[in-house]
This record gives sequence, C-alpha cells and structure tokens, in this order.
Amino acid sequence: MNELPLKYGCNPNQKPARIYMADGSELPVRVLNGRPGYINFLDALNSWQLVKELKDATGMTCAASFKHVSPTSAALGLPLSPVQKKACFVDDIEGLDKSPLACAYARARGTDRLSSYGDFIALSDVCDVTTARIIKREVSDGVIAPGYDDEALQILCNKKNANYNVIQIDPEYQCAPIENKQVYGITFQQGHNDIKLNDELLKEIVTENKDLPDEARRDLIVAMITLKYTQSNSVAFACDGQAIGVGAGQQSRIHCTRLAAGKADTWFLRQHEKVLALPFRRDLSRAVRDNVIDGYINQYEEDVTAEGIWQKYFTEQPSPLTAEEKAEYLKTINGVSLASDAFFPFGDNIERAHKSGVKYVVQPGGSVRDSDVIETCNRYGMVMCFSHVRLFHH
Repeated sequence: MNELPLKYGCNPNQKPARIYMADGSELPVRVLNGRPGYINFLDALNSWQLVKELKDATGMTCAASFKHVSPTSAALGLPLSPVQKKACFVDDIEGLDKSPLACAYARARGTDRLSSYGDFIALSDVCDVTTARIIKREVSDGVIAPGYDDEALQILCNKKNANYNVIQIDPEYQCAPIENKQVYGITFQQGHNDIKLNDELLKEIVTENKDLPDEARRDLIVAMITLKYTQSNSVAFACDGQAIGVGAGQQSRIHCTRLAAGKADTWFLRQHEKVLALPFRRDLSRAVRDNVIDGYINQYEEDVTAEGIWQKYFTEQPSPLTAEEKAEYLKTINGVSLASDAFFPFGDNIERAHKSGVKYVVQPGGSVRDSDVIETCNRYGMVMCFSHVRLFHH
C-alpha cells in the first residue's frame, strides 16, 4: 500500500486528504486500529523521528508525547522515584519499575499534563502491556511504535470504543535525502535534517566553569533532540533524562525561555509536599485533577482554595501554596539543563533560566552579544557550550 486516504486535512473543510509515497513505493506505516487523520500523522511521524534519534544517541528506551506538531516532552526510560510516580499519576501502576518503556512514557506524559491532554504518543520500542495500561487510561489520540505485544495491542484497540489510533512503523525505514512540501501551490525543497546531535557538539565550552558531568551531557542531548522536532522558535529545559519544559513557536526567544521555564517550575512544584497531599474528591477525573493542580500552583483562572470553590474539588479546604513557599522550594532546584534552537541574543534568557535552576546550557552561538551572554553565565557559575548547530523546524 503506497497511499492512505484521510478523513480530511488540518480542518474538516480541507478535502480531499491523503498520505502517499510519491515514488510509488510502499508506505512504511500500517494502521492497526482506528482512522488517523492528517494532524495525527504529522504528530506520529515527527514524534517517531524524535524517539528513534534519541534512542540512537543514548542507547536507551524512550518515549515522546506530542501535540500539534511539537513535543510536550520526551523522556528516557529511567526509573521514577516514589515522588515522581505520584506527580505523574502512575504510583498505582504494577510492574512499572520493570518496564523502561512504561517509565519513559510516564515521564513524557507526566511532565506537562495540561499540554499532553489528547496527545499522540511515540515509543522507541515494542509496546508492552505495562505501557499500554498507562496509555489506556489517559486521554490520547493515538500511538506509533515499531511493534506491539499481543496483549498490549488488544488493550489499545479496545480504547476509545475501539477507535483508538494505533500505528506500526518499520523501524528500518529511511526517508529520502531530499524532502519537498507545498505552500500556496509552490513547492519547497530542502535536504532532510540529518545532523547528528551528540557529545561532539558539547566540546566547545565557552564559560569559565567547564565542569560538564555525564548526566548533564545526557540531558543537553535530550533537550537538543527534543528541539530538533519542535516548532521554532523554541527552547527546552531538561533534567533527569526528560524534557521538563518546552517553549515552542514563539516569535521572541525570551518568550520561549519564559514559557519553558514556567513549565519546568510547574513540573518541580507538582512534586511539592503540599501538592502531593491535596485532598481530592474521589469523583474527579484525572484531567480535572490536572487542571486543579495547575490552578493550585499557578492561580491563573481561579483560586481553587477559596471558599465556595474548594468544595468542587476537595474533601476539605487546603491551605494555599504561597508565593513565598514556591520561591523557597524552587531555590532548592539546581542542575537543570537548557538548550536553544538558535543563539541567545541577550543575557535576559540566562537570567530567567537561572531562576529555574539551570546550570548547563547549549546553544549555537553566533550573536553579536555572545560576550554578554557568556558574562551572564559566568556570573552564576553556569557551564555553556556553543554547538554551532541551529535547529529550526517548520
């Protein structure tokens, strides 16, 4: 099969729609269940490239959670602490510690649960039962993987009234070196972005502090590969083998950094003892709990601890998480890694990153203000590498 009709394109009025191989060869994907749409396939194919490249670079099992052609997070299959399990809503999953793939997806999904709602999932390895059980209870549009255990496939095929999108991809597939796309009837052509993101890009350390431990190298690679498949401009924070804050598609780099830093702060604050102890009503769905936790931490739309509001969510009125408590908690965070898909034009990005515990930075360099950015890093004892590789993705 070299062609697959789709229900419609990005929007219902955009018909006809299909994916196909222009050279007449067979598609490298098989739809095992459901009817994936145009955006589903954009997410599936971008996220698969991410996990394939991340596994090639690290040798570790990994997973990604994608929404609207950008990752909400990508993560390696490292074990989770008891606190991380609770923060990711997987502390009740049996066999989690025995499945690196399940750990990877739990991390990827759990990092930014608001953004991951309705995600498309990419798995670097054959989907096992434990991973399928986590996916089963989350609101998600579909999954792509190189294969599925029989029981795992059955679990996934029964999801969403048997309409859940399950895609299998040939792990040996290599795309053509030249890629084309059309915009407004005009064809664009470029070479496929096959740049290898690895330790070689971390050799040029431009700061006074040149101590770059192995864990930081790993996290910088996670952040760079995440950015390679994120809509630009973009910045990614990473820690403990996972992207913990992705700022995607912003016109200003400082807005990328603020967005990513805010998400990273929220991830860490989800692990605050007051958040973990919130007395939720038993009838609340997981998605509602996510919204309430975000409201409790960030207080955007409503004060969920206020009289007349808390009763909707809790069995008893919790005390607020004060600004002072949040600031004190975030002061304990250190050793976070940060990557940018293009150079930092001003030191303000570093100033904001420092407030979220960033210690290690990789960016292409090449700004006329590189010296100012380096000076800002030196002021905080950070380590910064110049990769000389830009990672724009559109």
